[in-house]
Amino acid sequence: MSKDSLSPAEIRAVFGANLEKLSQGYPSISELSRQLGINRTQYNRYLSGESFPRPDVLARICRFFDVDARILLEPVGSAGSEQDPIANPFLHDYVGAGVANVPEEVFPSGFYRFSRRSFLKMDVFILGIVHVRRSDKNTFIRGFETRAAMKVQNLPTSSLAREFRGIVMQQEDGIVMIASRRNTMTSTFNYLSRVASFENNFWQGYVTRTVPENVGGLRATRMVFELLGNRPRDVLAAARATGFHSVDDLPAFHRRLLMPDVPFS
Repeated sequence: MSKDSLSPAEIRAVFGANLEKLSQGYPSISELSRQLGINRTQYNRYLSGESFPRPDVLARICRFFDVDARILLEPVGSAGSEQDPIANPFLHDYVGAGVANVPEEVFPSGFYRFSRRSFLKMDVFILGIVHVRRSDKNTFIRGFETRAAMKVQNLPTSSLAREFRGIVMQQEDGIVMIASRRNTMTSTFNYLSRVASFENNFWQGYVTRTVPENVGGLRATRMVFELLGNRPRDVLAAARATGFHSVDDLPAFHRRLLMPDVPFS
């Protein structure tokens, strides 16, 4: 059946399937519904294809997930793919070659704890949590700036303002991640390579922020990633410790890999 002749029930089914796929990167439907400002029960009805949102609610959903109205007619994986700059033939064999099919054994899906020196305060370090997931051939990263970091910069501390998302690419000797906050308000370039550890669950590298040279603070610093997996107990324990810390408060192996007494070059 062509897109032009889809029945209302079929459109609801396509929309529900797309919404379910888009929702997979979020820890819970309750939290996602709260961020969207939609009743959880109503959101579940959208997911099941039982109901369809009003135009204003649909517009809100499209803005939130950064998709267009083709979410009603086409699977999310195909909608707009012809406009994807990474999939464009001009970049396909360059950037696209590293983006597609990053092996799980190279950079597994799951939650990670990361640590780095603060860009703004040399004697302060940051612990945070990010989530890595696969969708089709791509590997994505998602996380939230800590509230403390946002307050220091006099920025909003809502989850919408703190959220960042990015894409993961494989290189010959490591992993590259490019991440941005909503509307590309700020961006970072991240490089990681795996290091030997007891559980083979650590990566070491650096992160750079995209600011002019005359802006105060650091523009690049070492960074450590530690794979936590998906066990709620481990993730929640690490999440409770996110925020600003002194070097002595860092987990021991993070502190060792960050080499706080050695200038970064």
